[in-house]
Amino acid sequence: MAQHPFLQTMPQWVSPSRFGSYLDAAGGDHSKACELYEWNVALSAASFEAFHYVEVVVRNAIDTAMQRHFNEAERGIPWFLLPISATKAVQDSIDQSVLQVRNRLRSENSSKEKRDQVIAGLSFGFWVNLLGPKHEQLWREAIHKAFPHSSGKRNDVVAALERLRVFRNRLAHHDSLLAADVPFRLTQMIDVLGWADPDAANWLANNERVTHVHAARPLPRQDTVVVPARDAWGLYESVRAYVCQAGRAFQPVEYLAFYSQQQIHPEVPKILFRVDNVDWSAGEINRLRATGQARDARVADIIEASRKLGWTDGRYQVFGLTEPGMQGHLTLRQPVPHLARGRGSAFTQGQRYVVRDRLRRATTTTDI
Repeated sequence: MAQHPFLQTMPQWVSPSRFGSYLDAAGGDHSKACELYEWNVALSAASFEAFHYVEVVVRNAIDTAMQRHFNEAERGIPWFLLPISATKAVQDSIDQSVLQVRNRLRSENSSKEKRDQVIAGLSFGFWVNLLGPKHEQLWREAIHKAFPHSSGKRNDVVAALERLRVFRNRLAHHDSLLAADVPFRLTQMIDVLGWADPDAANWLANNERVTHVHAARPLPRQDTVVVPARDAWGLYESVRAYVCQAGRAFQPVEYLAFYSQQQIHPEVPKILFRVDNVDWSAGEINRLRATGQARDARVADIIEASRKLGWTDGRYQVFGLTEPGMQGHLTLRQPVPHLARGRGSAFTQGQRYVVRDRLRRATTTTDI
């Protein structure tokens, strides 16, 4: 097999410490690690390309809502030069962000300090901060109009945007995406665009390159997550779903397996969808059912059934899963026992990633 042409030099370009994660993922194969790094760069580029549309659409949608709220057309004064918050510390922070952009534009060319250039120069974090709890009144009066197709709840919108902001920073700093669930972040991007403009969401869904690049990973990945299931297994049997805390991070996987009672259960469902930061309330059940969307109706059923089982109000992350007999569902020949015993010997106490084909052939967890 031909070796990578920059086998010796690429680790030095990247730095040995950062290259180490790619080497680990490649099982110590330096040539494959170089391929993984190149794939990571391509995936970052495709993800940033998709994020471009999110950032532009979101900031312009908020800007339009703020222009109208502050009657900018008649006043003739940009809204970002007016008092926005009654809290001095918050207003000072806004003013400082705007001033930094204006000063930078002036230093480059005095003619560049124009309204639209200031809007474009404000960071994505600036726009996310405008959706924070300190701006609840501003959300109710104005900013919610920037997202007419959302739930209308500030918490739903800001949670998605904050997680995308963190992902954007990861891309900007050229971090490894080996353990990042990039397809899920793409889904969040499309969802956020849809809240502002469904046409923009449809355009991105039909033109993004993330899915193609992600599928071209040069080495197979662990495609199944095994979760502790003392309570989760019963919930799966009842509603064919897995529910956990909002914001919990997962690597990109296709299947979810349940571990409890010293074994991995034989039913290994395929993940149909994943939704984060779901409001676990009776009101949300009604809202979801009113959208007419199949996924929303399914989430509403999961919330309703789990609440009857004792789940309380809060915000959770939901995985919709297959049931036996459905296309793609995996049923093992028998449970996979975990023979280790003693304190701290559980197969997983958080989540653990495995290769589905090895799980299918395993007679005990030592075979995985």
